[in-house]
Amino acid sequence: MATKSKELSIEDKLWQTADALRGSMDASEYRNVVLGLIFLKYVSDSFETKYEELVKSDYPEDAEDPDMYLSENIFWVPQDARWSVIQNSAKTPQIGEVIDNAMDEIEKNNDSLRGVLSKNYSSPDLDKTRLGEVVDLISDIKLADSNNKQSDILGRVYEYFLNQFASSEGKKGGEFYTPRSIVQTLVEMIEPYKGRIYDPCCGSGGMFVQSEKFVQEHQGKIGDLSVYGEESNPTTWKLAKMNLAIRGIDNNLGPHQGDTFTNDLHKGERFDYILANPPFNIKNWGGDKLKDDARWKYGVPPESNANYAWIEHIISKLAPDGKAGFVLANGALSTSKNDELAIRKAILEDDKIDAIVALPSQMFYSTGIPVSLWFIDMNKSSEDERSRKGEMLFIDARNLGEMVDRTHRAFSSEDIRKIANTYHAYRGTNNQEYNDVAGFCKIATLEEIAKNDYVLTPGRYVGLAKQEDDDEPYEEKMERLTSELKEQFEESNKLQAEIKDVLKELGYEI
Repeated sequence: MATKSKELSIEDKLWQTADALRGSMDASEYRNVVLGLIFLKYVSDSFETKYEELVKSDYPEDAEDPDMYLSENIFWVPQDARWSVIQNSAKTPQIGEVIDNAMDEIEKNNDSLRGVLSKNYSSPDLDKTRLGEVVDLISDIKLADSNNKQSDILGRVYEYFLNQFASSEGKKGGEFYTPRSIVQTLVEMIEPYKGRIYDPCCGSGGMFVQSEKFVQEHQGKIGDLSVYGEESNPTTWKLAKMNLAIRGIDNNLGPHQGDTFTNDLHKGERFDYILANPPFNIKNWGGDKLKDDARWKYGVPPESNANYAWIEHIISKLAPDGKAGFVLANGALSTSKNDELAIRKAILEDDKIDAIVALPSQMFYSTGIPVSLWFIDMNKSSEDERSRKGEMLFIDARNLGEMVDRTHRAFSSEDIRKIANTYHAYRGTNNQEYNDVAGFCKIATLEEIAKNDYVLTPGRYVGLAKQEDDDEPYEEKMERLTSELKEQFEESNKLQAEIKDVLKELGYEI
């Protein structure tokens, strides 16, 4: 969720007003309407900033030259599509038509946005008065933060809305949004500083946004990270394109949506980093058509569940020194089905799994089932790291996190730091000494894992946390506990007698 500040106090008000638009609209359609407006404001603001700069230059006529904008990765906005035109029409019945026309004009003049923008604002299902109110509120969004980063405010508003939509849509929301603290944990652990980063099921692009933030926070260069992805849902693919455009992140998500298994849009490509939150336990994933696929180096994954197909696809996409972090349902850690067990055993014997982190419950919008983070390293004995050949790290983080609302849990920054620091100490990359901690983390060898039937459930290895001794003598403790238990039994008997009396008065005797 976006960080609250005075500059962003408009968020909640904007959300409440936008929520009033819902009416009889489908949730995903209503989501696209609001996010489309935020994107339109961003495009227009970026254009206007450059426009004013050119008008004041020695060649003011350049202000109407599209090439002056496109050369700096700024979208060209024709006169009829500029936010001032939309704002001036906010209180008219034609506001929907004006917005649809603006979207059309921007797409026509910017190839990378073809087929991306929502164009149903003139729909009779959309209350034009409410739509105008949302336009007015978006018009009031402050354009720059203290660092004069124009895209940051609108980018954070966009992220706030993605989170709100995911929360309100529940399971469907989880299809396009991975909770921020999960993404931050993955990013802090694999540290994508420089190179090619890929997400085979990229949703609305959150993995890329957090990766770019990581580079910025560590004084790296954004241009050193190249973004690649694929998304099967056409609506979600559009959300990702807009989300990355608002952030100014160049990307290759393919020319359209695509199914990663049956239509790999990045076939033959290899990547330095992979981050992913694949859909869990998908049954009909096309496995019957892919029996001889080259990606199945460790065995053919079952047609009944795509979990191991995702694992093998991810490994097949990594460069020789590549690293991956991804989310999977816990069933993948211990499944004893012949084909899945054989694949897991083969991957372990090839020494590709570096760590497993068990997560707490209630962290995802899409499911309540327990999940874990998997980390793959294609070279566990690289020169700048401690050699981890023949071993892997288990972290049980189920006791971390805090409830952020009635139904959802999230990691705090301290939780993320604890997990990431433990992992980097194990890797020998943060100048901290690693030590096993009972109940939390443990390094296990392949021999130990084999003795446990290749089960990768962290709780099996980390054991139980040591209990602090309260120094109360055993005899005194037992006397106290039995006394307390006696009192509870007496209270229980008293309550039972009262309940029986009430039932007897009602004519029901026990």
